[in-house]
Amino acid sequence: MNDTTILPFYLMQNVIQNYAWGSTQSINHLFNIPNPEHQPQAEIWMGAHPGGCSQIISGNQQHSLAGFIQSHLSLCLSEQIRQAYGALPFLFKVLAAEKALSIQVHPCKQDAEIGFAQENQQQIPLDAPQRNYKDPNHKPELVYALTPYHALNGFRPLEEIIQTLTEMNILPIESLVNQLRADRSESGFQSFFVHLLSLSGEQKSLAIQALLAYAAQYQEENRLARLILELAQDYPEDIGLFSAILLHYVVLQPGEAMYLDARTPHAYLKGTGLEVMASSDNVLRAGLTPKHIDVQELAKCTSFAPKPKETLLVSPKKEGEIRHYPVPVSDFKFSIYPMPADITLTTTSAEIIFAIDDVVHLHHENGMTLSLQKGQSAFVPASACAYTLSSSGRVARVYN
Repeated sequence: MNDTTILPFYLMQNVIQNYAWGSTQSINHLFNIPNPEHQPQAEIWMGAHPGGCSQIISGNQQHSLAGFIQSHLSLCLSEQIRQAYGALPFLFKVLAAEKALSIQVHPCKQDAEIGFAQENQQQIPLDAPQRNYKDPNHKPELVYALTPYHALNGFRPLEEIIQTLTEMNILPIESLVNQLRADRSESGFQSFFVHLLSLSGEQKSLAIQALLAYAAQYQEENRLARLILELAQDYPEDIGLFSAILLHYVVLQPGEAMYLDARTPHAYLKGTGLEVMASSDNVLRAGLTPKHIDVQELAKCTSFAPKPKETLLVSPKKEGEIRHYPVPVSDFKFSIYPMPADITLTTTSAEIIFAIDDVVHLHHENGMTLSLQKGQSAFVPASACAYTLSSSGRVARVYN
């Protein structure tokens, strides 16, 4: 395929990741994507990330999206994106969680570059369980709810945390709580967090037992207590259960969106949504996981400033019926087009279009048309310049 034959649209063939926390039903029900073996269908990856690179279909042939972009850089990406990234800078997903993902922090760009270089120098294999950095990139994320979407995101105000811990009166960590009460600075909170996550042996077991005993006693009237017990069904001996006390509990309603910045602890608990992020797989875990937790590296990459709850949701900018969801990074933009009727869109760099609810029709002035069934996506290179979009349902667009 040479530069003169590049098309304005390509149907994408996307990888489905079968992680254990995924839903066996949601992706099948929402998008009619078969799941005959009833596996957990956790994520659909749409993009060029090596962990699950999409294929694009041209005639009877399939091509790696990453390879295609590299072979046609000047046609797929804008000059600005080529200079800044040299590749597709975002990864687009459908995420369907049946049970909680690990509590995690994504490093900022600088921390990721330093950590990735250091682990390469130490010759730690990329797939080693103790490896913290899979690439040198940051991973800011936006999630758009398709169903009620439950999550933990950002530290609660310190006074609320101290008040909750005081009411719970969990004796095995009483000394830690007293230290936090005496030093309410960010460094004091960081010290509390590190010591809590580092608990081991009998002290850890007794702390978790006391937490679960409190939750069992107050579950009828206390939503936080119920959340702790729900998480304990899957992670009964995990110190990450305490994160329910430390982080905001958020339930996005369908159509609502939330931004997750670098250095901010968070966890997706259950629900299905669209997720777009910088093209990275860097995760530093903080609990609710059997996987490796590097507490010191995690603390180094975490902001211990509280996050006001009213700042967590992203308010869309409205352009008629169109909803643009602003993010403070240049890696991606995200917009929702409800029932577009031959809307003309202009491409400034590579884009991915996803059909949420119904068939989507793309039309180009050269005469090419492409129809997407719900759950399907299309890659649109920058060289398309402009195209029209129509559908009787919602359409998601990820672009620069």
